[in-house]
Amino acid sequence: MTKPYALDLAEADWKAWLGEEGEPSYAYDQLVRWVFQESLFDPEGFSNLSKRLRGKLWEAFSWVLPEIDTRLDSVDGSEKFLLKTGDGLFSEMVLMPSENRVTLCVSSQIGCRMGCTFCQTGKLGFKRNMTRGEILAQLILANQRLKAKGDSRRVSNVVFMGMGEPLDNFDEVVAACKVMIDPKGFSLPKHRVTVSTSGLVPEIKRLGQEVPVRLAISLHSPDDERRSRLMPVNRKYPLSVLKEALLEYPASPRHGITFEYVMINGENDTLWHAKQLVKFLHGLKAKVNLIPMNHFPGSPLRSAEQEQIDAFQKYLSDRSIPAPVRYSRGQDVSAACGQLAAKRKDELDMDPRVLRRQRKLSVVTS
Repeated sequence: MTKPYALDLAEADWKAWLGEEGEPSYAYDQLVRWVFQESLFDPEGFSNLSKRLRGKLWEAFSWVLPEIDTRLDSVDGSEKFLLKTGDGLFSEMVLMPSENRVTLCVSSQIGCRMGCTFCQTGKLGFKRNMTRGEILAQLILANQRLKAKGDSRRVSNVVFMGMGEPLDNFDEVVAACKVMIDPKGFSLPKHRVTVSTSGLVPEIKRLGQEVPVRLAISLHSPDDERRSRLMPVNRKYPLSVLKEALLEYPASPRHGITFEYVMINGENDTLWHAKQLVKFLHGLKAKVNLIPMNHFPGSPLRSAEQEQIDAFQKYLSDRSIPAPVRYSRGQDVSAACGQLAAKRKDELDMDPRVLRRQRKLSVVTS
């Protein structure tokens, strides 16, 4: 019988188990401090718990973090980790230290079913959702890595911008977010946890009700026809429906809502698009991150020219809409926006559809 994964348990589950075992409820606070604050995932090291309880924890639960299959170091200081799950599947996380923060980009699914044309992850297809524990394990691994490098800091910002559509895995993502902002958990401020979505409207509304963390919208076009071509989700939730949900979202008055806008040559990079975008954003406190498209093998799409990007940015800025150009970190190791596809170093130049077929074949023949 498979043991429950320790990181998948909620506070109520832990306290119920402790009660059944005749252990004091305050042991929960001691336990989670080791796990979330100290990044120690080994009951033997929980020195303020009794030896008897430590033994029970080992017997009752699984305490194995995902295997780090590969770590690729970018010239800009970012690190991409290829993680192998217990059932032999792959996901990625990206650790991005900078001078005043440490950002971790986490995955929430193995693959993705959204099918956005400019994103390499979608070309892998969808395998399964990740559990809350598999999401939280990424933070523990990242904090362990920082400590191993001699960096005294911990992850200060989490962005759900890795593999998968976070709101397509709503319950597990919300559960993970609650631990991230819980003072007994990772104790991150709500505005330092960002959930990015392609526009699943019902789930956006639910997110605002359950855990109103910072929201980022993968927009990429202010025109329904073009957006539906780039992002199939728009056929179900067109821009007018999406905006209605955004107007209701309880965003922080200071931070508002962030819009991710990948600049694609000939698709969404003209002044006409900029004007339509301004109209769409009317009534919203918004910041637009302009992201030159990061090319990946097998894609016919290319980044907009610098001249187009500059003109687009100026049009938004002249209308008091913050629009920084975000040159994605980790491009040299396929860790940038839209590039995550669970690749090892020798696979970076491989079409993700070819990689998917090869991995299927290896599973069948192994």
